[in-house]
Amino acid sequence: MSPRREPNPDIRRGRSVVYTLQAHLVFVPKYRRGVFTDEILTRCEEIMRQVCAKANVELREFNGERDHVHLLIHYPPQVKLSTLVGSLKGVSAHYLRKEYADHIKRYLWGEHFWSPSYFAASAGGAPLALVKEYIENQKRPG
Repeated sequence: MSPRREPNPDIRRGRSVVYTLQAHLVFVPKYRRGVFTDEILTRCEEIMRQVCAKANVELREFNGERDHVHLLIHYPPQVKLSTLVGSLKGVSAHYLRKEYADHIKRYLWGEHFWSPSYFAASAGGAPLALVKEYIENQKRPG
């Protein structure tokens, strides 16, 4: 009888796949305006957690500063990263503009909230603890 190893929570199993896919994402508002407050970041995290849950994605870490947000996600291979990013940005923009309209109008005009670009990096190369620490140490306003 061979000894069994401790299960690794980072390794997930699907019907025909074993995986550990993680990505570090960074989104900035249009024109990199400093639109975020602590309250808005908290709400943005709630919205993004809901979007991730619907897509079977785990939002492991979230934080940001006045002009950008960081996410660390763990996602299955069936999820197309660009589609997930579109959903995260689209849904969050809709609700944040609706719920914080007066504040956001001071920083952003027109219909757009997020810049169309984003940063995405595989988080498997660097130790995850280092990426988590980096995100946790963002200078959150408030």
